[in-house]
Order: sequence, then structure tokens, then C-alpha cells
Amino acid sequence: MALLSASNLNKSFGTDMIFQGVSFELQSNDRVGLVGVNGSGKTTLFKLLTGELSADSGEIYQAKDCILGYMEQHVCRDLDRSAYAEVLTVFSELLQEERELEYLSQMLQGSPNDRDALIERQALLNDHFVASGGLTCRARARSALLGLGFSDEQMAQPIGVLSGGQKAKLQLAKMLLCGANLLLLDEPTNHLDITSVEWLEDFLRAYNGAFIVISHDRYFLDRVTSRTFELEHARLTVYKGNYSTHLTLKEENRLAAQRKYENTKREITRLEGVVAQQRQWNREKNIRTAESKLKVIERLENTLERPEDDPESIRFQFGISQRGGNDVLDVKNLALSFDGNPLFRNVNMSIRRGERIFLIGANGCGKTSLFKALLGTYTPDEGCVRFGTGIDIGYYDQIQQGLDPEKTVLDEIWDSYPRMTQTEVRNALAIFLFRGEDVYKPVSALSGGERARVLLLRLMLSKVNFLLLDEPTNHLDIASSEALEDALQHYEGTLLVVSHDRYLINKIADRVYVLTKDGTQEYLGNYDYYLEKKKEVFSAEPKKEAPKVNEYKLKKERESELRRLRSALRRLEEDIAQQEASICDIEQQLQDPEIAGNYESVLELSSTLDTLRTSCETLYAQWEELSEKIESAETSG
Repeated sequence: MALLSASNLNKSFGTDMIFQGVSFELQSNDRVGLVGVNGSGKTTLFKLLTGELSADSGEIYQAKDCILGYMEQHVCRDLDRSAYAEVLTVFSELLQEERELEYLSQMLQGSPNDRDALIERQALLNDHFVASGGLTCRARARSALLGLGFSDEQMAQPIGVLSGGQKAKLQLAKMLLCGANLLLLDEPTNHLDITSVEWLEDFLRAYNGAFIVISHDRYFLDRVTSRTFELEHARLTVYKGNYSTHLTLKEENRLAAQRKYENTKREITRLEGVVAQQRQWNREKNIRTAESKLKVIERLENTLERPEDDPESIRFQFGISQRGGNDVLDVKNLALSFDGNPLFRNVNMSIRRGERIFLIGANGCGKTSLFKALLGTYTPDEGCVRFGTGIDIGYYDQIQQGLDPEKTVLDEIWDSYPRMTQTEVRNALAIFLFRGEDVYKPVSALSGGERARVLLLRLMLSKVNFLLLDEPTNHLDIASSEALEDALQHYEGTLLVVSHDRYLINKIADRVYVLTKDGTQEYLGNYDYYLEKKKEVFSAEPKKEAPKVNEYKLKKERESELRRLRSALRRLEEDIAQQEASICDIEQQLQDPEIAGNYESVLELSSTLDTLRTSCETLYAQWEELSEKIESAETSG
């Protein structure tokens, strides 16, 4: 039985059709990648599934045991809230019940008129609170964060100071605690470093449930998905396989549809020739034949479907105005710190003309700061930077600070290149999908992807021979990323790129530098080569020889420990039996009509009962832990 299914969903905003006829099913172990150009409706579809938006028509069926967990692109809106408090929001209803129980307890300490109603409400609420796990919700929140690598100190930190990877893990903790068995993940890898993305891949591959993930990270999609949903031309197409497999199947489907279209057109042309010939002979038999063929032509024309063109995407090239020298950049023993806190040291790089170099490293290791030191924005503590003869530098800033929010798109380009005519500027903007009135949009109103296209156009027009690109694919959809890849592959200049896009690194890189606080490590290949070398180093590390042990002594110690554990277990079982007898006794007393009519007795017994139940739960947990230890000890012995 499907966890969730959609049938013939349609959604529009005003006159804009987002998608129509969307239908699919999700089974309990599905791993689905949802792809499509920016604006194709991927996030809108998620919001229909969560109920945040309503479809214009169509139906969504959710199984009774389906629990949705939604990981949005931008959450954690209260950046001053601590990480621990953010995760506790999962239990907001339980915490509200806890506050109400405290309020009821305070009320009952006085002399309220509705004492009986308050007591009844307290009893019902307390039963629900305990049964729903209210007594353990804080412990579970802390355990989830500890399991995801948070220290107690990091749990107490405000969300605003956490890294992108830590924020992603916060959302995963919330989804785990809510018991979700269907995850909706909207761009979960955005702003994560490669280590965090690999952690997320491992988590999703081991996840015991289903998920749909929106992502422009093709390497990530290939590693975690087994089905692909593509939104294109307002319709959803379902493919078996990951992202790369879907591309192959999509191309096969396109070629088959094109062949069918062309064959049908040829058949229609042939039949039209037959009709013309039969009419020319103009006998009764010929007229009947012509009419019969016309009916066949009509049927074929009704089924004739022209294959859709690929969605419009940018297509461009980076040119160079001059070749430049063979030695492009030489960096010797570079070090940088801020307010006395060292960021990195011993950075060495040597780049020659035409090379494609990628710089990777954990978030916060200083990759962007290194770029700014190369450009002269930051002054290094020590070391030197030397550019070769005839080197022109172009810089792509991942934060997109190089754009003036007050300018229009047209003016942003025209002011940078005043010698161009307006027609030339508009033609260049059209290549990057800014047409008609779009060129008069203010920069402040542009999306991240649109701002990225403006920056890329400005770089293209500069014709520099050395590009420094800081996370150039961060805001681009897959089609635009592929257009950028194509442009970089045909670029005659030199590249130095900071990126966590492993697909891009594999396709473009000649060499990879890994930046750490102690310097740079060079790898002569792409990302997969870097991974291979890392594994070789790890496997080559000498294994520490285990110290010799006294087996007889160990055996005696294990037997002694086992006896101790069994004795502790027996004592626990006696305590539990005693507690349960006390609980049973109090419950029977509460059923006594005389006691039930005495409020103070009821309150005192209820309080004692709550204490006993809490104590009993603790004893059960200890019993379970001890039983597991004994089982483990018996197995290992």
C-alpha cells in the first residue's frame, strides 16, 4: 500500500499555470529526486503535499501511518533561539500540556469553585502527557543532538552562529523526533561543505523510510536516489533510476517521440498524395478511397503530438582578450588571521596557464578569505602572492555583494561596459534570459539565481584570462549549472574555483587543493581521484598492535562482572514489584467512594501516584539497560 499518492493535481497562481495532471505514488522505501528548472513548481508541489497550499483540482491521499517531515530551504527563523530549544519545538504540544498541568496544580492549591472539573482535567491531561512521552521528551531531544555530533556547548548556542551544516542537522533532528517516515527535503545541501553533504548522504542511505529530495547537486542525487520525478512544461514525468539514469532515459524517450512524430508526418504526407491522386481520377471507387484515406489522415492528425523543446536555458562562452604568461599565480607560505585568531598558514599554490584548479575544504576553513587575500582585499600575516605577466582577473563572489541593489539589470551591465550600445547590452542580457521588461527589474528584486546570471554575464563580457569563482553553482538550477560547465570546459583561460559541487569538480578539475588550518594538500586529479587517494592513505595507516592480555584474568573479571549485573537486576526486579504493588494499592484507594469524595486525600494520593509512576519508569529503563548489558556480556563470554 502506498504511503502517499497524488492524482491529477493542478495548480495555478493567477493566469500562470504551475503544473497540471500531476500523478504519482510513493511506497514505504522510495528514494526520489525531484528535479526541474527554477520556477517549475518543485517547492509548490511540496507545499501541496504538506497542506500549506491547496491544489486547484486533483487529490492527495496520505496513508494513516504516513508521518511527514518537511525540511525547507529556509527554516530556523528565530536565529536567537538555542539549537536545543529549536529541536524542542517538535514537542510544542507536550510542552504546552506541561505548562497547563503546572497551572492546574497551582489553581488546585487554592480554593477554586470548579475543583472537581479541574481535578478531572488534570487527571486526563496527565495520563495523555505521560502516554505521549512527555516525561522523556527533553532527554530524547538532547540524545538526538548528541547523536548528530552536537556538544552540550553547541546545543546552547544561538542558531545564528551555527554553520549551514549544523542547521541542516537541526532540521534532521526535528524530523527524527517527530517520527517521520516520509521526508520532504528542499535543497538540503545548500551551503553545506562536502563533509556535511557526505554525512547527509550516509544518513539518507541508511534511513528506514521514504523521501523526496529537491536538489541541484547532481552527484548527491546520483548517490541517494533510485527514482526521479521531473517537472517540465507544467507536467510531471516519472523515471526509474537516479539523476544520470534519468538523463539517459529522457533522451531515449525524446528520440522515440521525435521518430514517432516524423514517421506520422511522413505517413500523413503519403496519404495526402494518395487522396490527391484518387481525386484526380475522379471515379466513384476513387472518391470512396479518397474519403477513406481522409478519415485515416484525420485520426493521425488527432494523435500527432509534436515533442516539446527543452526548457529555455542560458548558453554562453567565456572569451579572453589576451593570452597572458605561462606562470599565472604563485603563492608562498601564506598565513591569515583575524583579531589574533589564526585562520590558516603555510598555504602554497602554483598555477600555470590553462589549468583548472579547484579549492575545497570544510566550511569556515578560510577558502573565501584566501580568495580575498589573493585579490588584495585582506592583508596576509605572512607569505607572498605573485601574479604572472599579462594576467587579468575576474572574480565571482558567492555572496553576490558586487551588485548594486538600486540599479536595474540593464544599468548594472551597461554601467560596467559603457562602450556597448543599448542593443548590444540587451542582446547580451537575452542570452542570460533577461528579455523585454525583465531588463528593467531592480537588482534588489532578483532571485539568487537571477543575480547569479547577472554576475556571470558581467564576467563573460570582461574577457579576462584568469577566473576566480567562489561557489558559482550555489544559486543555479541544474540546466544553468550545465551551461556554466560547458562554458568553463571551453574556456581558454585559467580557473581557480571554490566549490562543493562534486559533479562540477569531476567534470572540470585538473588538480584539487584541500585547504586546512595548516596549509594546502595537492591532488593531481578530480574529486573521485582525491577520494581514492584519501582511502589509500587511510588503509595504509599502520594498525596499532593490541596489547597482550591475560585471558584467564579477563575470564574471571567477566564472570565477576556478570554476577554483579545479575544481582543488580534481581534487586531492580524486586524494587519494580514493590513499586507496582504500591501503585496498585493507591489506585484501589482512589476507587474508594469515601476517599474519592475527599479532595485533599485525592490530591495527596494522586501526587504520590505520579511520583511512583515516574520512579517506576526510571526503574524500567534501568532494567532494560541492565538486561542488554547482561545479554552482551553473556554473548561475548
